[in-house]
Amino acid sequence: MAGNQEKKSLFAQQAEKEIEKEKENTQIKPMSHLRLLLISIISIAFLAMQLYIALVRPLPSQISYSFHLACSIMLVFLYKPLADKFPTKKALWIIDGAVVIFAAFVAVYFISNLDRLIYRIMMVDPILPVDLIVSFGLLIVLLESIRRTLGYPLVLFILVFVLYAALGQHLTGPLRYSGMTIGQFSEMLTMSPDGIFGSPLGTCVTAIFYFLIFGTFFATCGGGAVLIDCGMKLSNKSAGGPAKASVVSSSLMGMVSGSAIANVSTTGVLTIPLMKSAGYTPEQAAAVEAVSSTGGQLMPPIMGVSAFIMAEMINVSYAHIAVAAIIPALAYYGAAFLLVHFIAKKNKLGGKDAGTIYKSEPVLPRLYRLIPIFVLVALIFLGKSLTTSALWGTLLSIVVGSLSKETRLSAKALISCGLEGVKQAANIAIPTAACGIMIGIVVRSGAANKLTTIITSVGGSNLFFALIITMLGCLLLGMALPTVAAYLVAYIMFGSTLIKLGVPLLPANMFIFYFGVIAQITPPVCLASYTAAGIAGGKAWKTGWTAFTYAFVAFLIPFVFVYQPAVLLMGTVSQIVYAVFIIAVGVFLLAGGISGYLFATIERMWVRALLIMSAIMVIMPGSFTDAFGMVLGAVLFFLLFVKAKKEKGLKVAI
Repeated sequence: MAGNQEKKSLFAQQAEKEIEKEKENTQIKPMSHLRLLLISIISIAFLAMQLYIALVRPLPSQISYSFHLACSIMLVFLYKPLADKFPTKKALWIIDGAVVIFAAFVAVYFISNLDRLIYRIMMVDPILPVDLIVSFGLLIVLLESIRRTLGYPLVLFILVFVLYAALGQHLTGPLRYSGMTIGQFSEMLTMSPDGIFGSPLGTCVTAIFYFLIFGTFFATCGGGAVLIDCGMKLSNKSAGGPAKASVVSSSLMGMVSGSAIANVSTTGVLTIPLMKSAGYTPEQAAAVEAVSSTGGQLMPPIMGVSAFIMAEMINVSYAHIAVAAIIPALAYYGAAFLLVHFIAKKNKLGGKDAGTIYKSEPVLPRLYRLIPIFVLVALIFLGKSLTTSALWGTLLSIVVGSLSKETRLSAKALISCGLEGVKQAANIAIPTAACGIMIGIVVRSGAANKLTTIITSVGGSNLFFALIITMLGCLLLGMALPTVAAYLVAYIMFGSTLIKLGVPLLPANMFIFYFGVIAQITPPVCLASYTAAGIAGGKAWKTGWTAFTYAFVAFLIPFVFVYQPAVLLMGTVSQIVYAVFIIAVGVFLLAGGISGYLFATIERMWVRALLIMSAIMVIMPGSFTDAFGMVLGAVLFFLLFVKAKKEKGLKVAI
């Protein structure tokens, strides 16, 4: 009945639209032979160019970056033409065809003008009419590409920056700047290292493309199924097993997929029904899956796309970032694991019931399918380039897959797998290149320094105030934009503020990165939670807030990055050990407070509140807060332990 149904908010409706777009991005719809032929030719040319610069010799960035972006634009317009939205208006193919031709022209322009573009002097040499055509045409085409793949939010963000570039000289106050001419704006867009063809797009060309290809082949050749089955086997062994399986399998699969929604869709169809069979409510099951899937982008050794971008932006090796992320990621998943264990104990949810047994082929004989990912990780930490590591991983995936009849790729399957990987790369390149527009405008206008001035004028030199502002900004960006775009926008808006207030480069960027990721489970727009709720048949709004509660530790850990960098392995051995101990204690107390169970059921809300408060005080750095939180937590721990022993497992009300 309508009265019993949850009324969907505007945010939930928008989230559902985004989810449908995400699903469309992973499906190749039936299409005409000509269209499929064009997609195949462009994808093969795209892949061939990427293999050439990886295996033969690198090309000038003006050629490789422009070719990469041109192929991405052509593929987006061919996969998502206007004629699909309006089948009766075939004339719309003229527009899409014109864009495809223009994208090809952009690649030809950079190849034919290579010498002039390499040796020209910025702000001195003249801007030719063809330069203006390419710059502004590419701006318009990029905005339309984003609209088709990601919707309107990122388009609106970019338009705000473009308006600022055009009208900033007419403003009053700290945001005013000297302004840019049309020629200077054009030069910034396509002829400078800070615009569309800047470092973010460069990371797509030199690293991300190859990892997306690897992820596609690894999953298709059986590696993804083994990762999921390894985690799912836990569902047969312990209390709350299906939920623990969700935590483990989603963390493993998330390392490869790098997308919260894709991860929910992949593992959630297995874990959520099992959790419901074990006794978890639909909202609890969906929240556990959303939290587990979202954390995949935070989990080394292979994290989300933003981690690769971060390595390029702050000029450190990706291996360094992966190592630094180990303790926070373990804290995140440790909290999730403890939480589902305590919920299972509280509600007596067993894992050995017939309805919760997960059946699959034996895992041990299939473990060899994980060889590619182990080799890839080993190569990264041995100092090999990301490109080399990913290519070896891809080759091994194909070889390992050929050892079994069920995973052996036919010629058609091999081509299809390659097409899917290239398609994913195109969908990543578009928003990444578009963020270069905002970066270029911020660099030319000095907007980041102006924002720093505003924040410090309001909060003085108060670092905590700046962190709160940055947290809220990152969450808002993460709700509206994909993680990679949210990170890049937050980096250019807030990164310099944190660094000028004394935060080291890596902790500042990890702070921004974490909040951009967990926005996926932060109401009101929490796409991962809404996706999981759809699978579970639960209420979207309730699922969102449940997931937010379950992932609460993720809102505390980034502050530890700043005040106690030892958690990122920046410090002495004793500092790192102390940081690990503090976080472990805090995570344990927090899981008990949120679940309402610690050795026994906690029926008094004020006791749960005290547990949560003690956990927060322990996790948040500071000698006084650590000491007070530890003492309070120890007292509650002891009282609950003694009471549980006396009652011998019966309910304990304090």
